[in-house]
Amino acid sequence: MYELGVVYRNIRRADGAVASKLGALGTATVHEAMGRAGLMKPYMRPIYAGAQASGTAVTVLLQPGDNWMLHVAAEQIRPGDIVVAAITADCTDGYFGDLLATSFKARGAHALVIDGGVRDVRALAEMKFPVWSKAVSARGTVKATLGSVNVPVVCAGALVTPGDVIVADDDGVVVVPAALAPKTLEAAAAREANEGAKRARLAAGELGLDMYDMREPLAKAGLRYID
Repeated sequence: MYELGVVYRNIRRADGAVASKLGALGTATVHEAMGRAGLMKPYMRPIYAGAQASGTAVTVLLQPGDNWMLHVAAEQIRPGDIVVAAITADCTDGYFGDLLATSFKARGAHALVIDGGVRDVRALAEMKFPVWSKAVSARGTVKATLGSVNVPVVCAGALVTPGDVIVADDDGVVVVPAALAPKTLEAAAAREANEGAKRARLAAGELGLDMYDMREPLAKAGLRYID
């Protein structure tokens, strides 16, 4: 059950340098390195192509059609944070636009991830303020009902604890628990190096059939070649 009407000011954030390095590796590599865990639902899409961000989570719990707590959350943002907003019930209203983005950017936020709607997307793209959202909607919101800031939330199917690492790009959004961030970075970097070697072999003309030793299991499975 969610805790309502509270703002936790002092949260333990993951190391910012680790978050930045994880961001450079991308969501797919980080997701695989973490045992294929932490990925938000695929409906979470960037509002413009090529968006990429990583940082530490400031979490917000919102009520349907009410963006009051996003304004409250702005005060808690530190440089390098990503605001992660969950809704207590399904709602695709436009919770966030260029004015809030201006405030978030001034505080040093790297992005917003929201399991709801956003608007002013052209202005947000021009500002280069990345947002991953469930929907785009011109429908506005009110400021009337309390939620919370910096409590654990479930956003698009993923548990996010304040201070966790968020990695987001064109492939989606992945959450790395703060305690697992260094180990995940090590595994992700090793995976990237391994894929680099494979990429070089494929570029030289070698087939995946041979690189991955697929021919024998394919034959055992009954694959036949007919000329």
